[in-house]
Amino acid sequence: MSSTVHDRNRWTLTPDRADLRRPARPPRSIELSALPQDLSLDLERAALLIVDLQNDFCHPDGWLASIGVDISGTRAAVETVAAALPAVRAAQIPVIWVNWGNRPDRVNLPPNVLHVYDPAGDGNGIGSPASSLSTAVLEAGSWGAAVVDDLTIVPEDIRIDKYRMSGFVDTPLDSALRNLRVDTLLFAGVNADQCVLATLMDAANIGYDVVMLTDAVATTSPSYCLDATVYNVRQCFGFTATAADLVKTL
Repeated sequence: MSSTVHDRNRWTLTPDRADLRRPARPPRSIELSALPQDLSLDLERAALLIVDLQNDFCHPDGWLASIGVDISGTRAAVETVAAALPAVRAAQIPVIWVNWGNRPDRVNLPPNVLHVYDPAGDGNGIGSPASSLSTAVLEAGSWGAAVVDDLTIVPEDIRIDKYRMSGFVDTPLDSALRNLRVDTLLFAGVNADQCVLATLMDAANIGYDVVMLTDAVATTSPSYCLDATVYNVRQCFGFTATAADLVKTL
C-alpha cells in the first residue's frame, strides 16, 4: 500500500510540464450503522487511527500495571483491533498508529504534561524506569512505547509519535492525513476519555469527520468516564459505530 499512499497526493512531472492534477480516486462507498445517525462513508477518504495501544498502557509488565493500575479493561480494545485489522488492511484503509514516544531529554514537554504522569514529583513519570522490560516510560524506541506485543505493525502502516494527550499537537499527524487525502477518521485505542478523546476533539475542531469505534476503545478510568465520552462524541463532535459492524460491512 505504501506506493498507493504516496500516489494519493502527487504531481505528474515531465521535463517541460508539471501536471498539478491529483490522481483520480473513484469513491468506494459503504453504509455503516452508527449513532446518532447511520453513515455513508467513502473508504477512499477514510483512515483508522489507533491511539496508545502500547506496552506501557496495555501490557501486564508495562508501566501502568507496575504502578498498580488495573489494565484489564484495555484487553477488549486490543483484541477488537487485532480482529479488525485484516479486514481494514484488505480494504486499503490506511492504518495510523499514534503513540506516546517522547524524546529522551523531554525538552519539548512542559511542566503540566510532566505533572500528569508524576503528580507528586517523585521522578516516576515519563522517562523513568518502570519495570524490567520498560526501560524508560513512554520514551521513543523503548519497549514501553512500542505497540503492545499482541498487535503487529506492517510496513504499509504509518507511525506517529505524540507528546501530549492529543496526537495533533506538535506532531506531523495533520500533514500526513492531508497528504493521504483523508477526511474521515475512525478512532480506536486507549484511554477513550483521555488521549483518544483529545485527539478526536482536535480532529473535529480542524474539520475532520470523526467516528469513535466503541468496541475498539477502552479506558482504565471509572465507567462513567466512558459513558460521558461516548455521549459527548455523539452530542458535540461526530459519531460512534463499532469495529464489528465496520468489518461486517467491509
